[in-house]
Amino acid sequence: MALADRQLTLRRDDSGEVLARGGDPEAHSILERTAFAPIAHPHDRYHRLPTGLDKGEEIRLATRAVARLRAVQYHVDCDDAFDTSLREPHYLSLGAQVAHLAARIREATTTEDVAEVLAELTASHDGILAALDEVLTATADFYQHLGQGADPHYANRLRFLASERLGVIASELQHARTELADRHQAHPHRTACSGEVPPDENEASAICACPPAPRIAAATPSLTAAGRRR
Repeated sequence: MALADRQLTLRRDDSGEVLARGGDPEAHSILERTAFAPIAHPHDRYHRLPTGLDKGEEIRLATRAVARLRAVQYHVDCDDAFDTSLREPHYLSLGAQVAHLAARIREATTTEDVAEVLAELTASHDGILAALDEVLTATADFYQHLGQGADPHYANRLRFLASERLGVIASELQHARTELADRHQAHPHRTACSGEVPPDENEASAICACPPAPRIAAATPSLTAAGRRR
């Protein structure tokens, strides 16, 4: 990880907005969970606090972001008003827990292994996709009578996504889960590690009989429009 990715600035700029610049995706996730909104322009990307907050609330949220970022070893250059010696504990996010399911699939050696993981997504009562459907529907209900002209449109759009788009994903994954569960097949290119060392192994440090991991070619740095390597 480049040192620059561990550094951020969090300051009130000349416009009066509280802006955070720099950092890597993990830092951006922490900012977004502390009310900051991601802003992307063609030549500029940053995070800012929501508009319409009073100054005291801006200071509270910015200070909390500094505490959360520094707790996981980010260097944050901030305004004096946001500086703090507090360090807020950082817990594994729900998104990271869901992403762990992908890691389990990458390590799976049988169709049953993958079917077991997919069941966490497709379970009809309390699976991840059923919960996401509830979130979309609840957000649509909130928008429906919020009082501005476009709000019913947003509500209808969210209901469409829940019933049509999410429904297709749920149906396809449920089919894949059932199909894999019925196959009872080991993956031909993956084997479970037994941890056993064969009797004819000459290397004293060997811990198993698995073949060495395949080499991954290093990516060739791309060139920018100016011809410099990134």
